[in-house]
Amino acid sequence: MGEEGIPMHRGRGERGERGYGRGPRRGPGRGRAPRGDVRTAVLMLLGEQPMHGYQLMQAIADRSGGRWTPSPGAIYPTINQLEDEGLVTVTAEAGRKLVTLTDAGREYVEGRRETSVDPFAGFASTEPATDLRGLLEELHSATRQVGRSGSEEQRAAAAKILAEARRSLYLLLADGPQTPEA
Repeated sequence: MGEEGIPMHRGRGERGERGYGRGPRRGPGRGRAPRGDVRTAVLMLLGEQPMHGYQLMQAIADRSGGRWTPSPGAIYPTINQLEDEGLVTVTAEAGRKLVTLTDAGREYVEGRRETSVDPFAGFASTEPATDLRGLLEELHSATRQVGRSGSEEQRAAAAKILAEARRSLYLLLADGPQTPEA
């Protein structure tokens, strides 16, 4: 237990809020959806066609405009649970496991079609997210390359560029949205 009787694994957010994770969500972007939404999304997609686990992850990412990309740690336990409930079957096909709705699974999906909430509805009304994660990965790769094979002068110049980029990002937050100079 941590301070105030809060279990240590729950922690506090950046601003001291109680709760799970590292802090409050800040607007749209990539993130996690509640487990029930993963289950609903998987069943909905399997109602359209049988898929492999990776295909399910890709289909969810595609339907959400890239804003929701479930991990294997969310998809595969959901598939296992649905299989235990008799709603899906998992068969090996060309070295991959194909997930298919059973007759009971199709009945389950059909019986809830009118009353269930579309797990992708919240993503359809928003603009596609800017892929900051991909850009950050590219920046990281370029920085590592300069660090490995650049001269001392190049590494010093890279350090200045990175420090200025960090400063500019914080200024962006402080001053509000601005467009970069072209």
